[in-house]
Amino acid sequence: MRVPMLRLDRRTLIVPLHADLGDDTVQLFQDELTACVSAQQIVGVVIDVSALDIIDSYMARVLNDTARMLRLLGAHVVICGVQPAVALTLVEMGRELVNVPTAFNLERALRRLREDMANADEEHAGGRHVQRHD
Repeated sequence: MRVPMLRLDRRTLIVPLHADLGDDTVQLFQDELTACVSAQQIVGVVIDVSALDIIDSYMARVLNDTARMLRLLGAHVVICGVQPAVALTLVEMGRELVNVPTAFNLERALRRLREDMANADEEHAGGRHVQRHD
């Protein structure tokens, strides 16, 4: 089963992950997403994990690695929809989503992504560093 990649506009993808992801599907997801971002010059990606009741250490590592790969390609990444039980499990396992912005839901993730992309556009246009204050 392939993971759907929904193009919101010319710069943004929304990637909803489904509960029935196997190890093979996860690898395919990572390969297809990085290829898509590179080929289509996507600048922002939201990975929605709200359908996942469980994120084990392997999946947490895959999410971290995928976000790092996408950032190396020049895309901004926000993960949204982490369920409370998933957050608890990640903390108990000593795992976290390292340096990956997270948001409560898709709406907030898109808002955060747009802010990050706008700040990056300002940096490139003005040649200066814009600092984010949360």
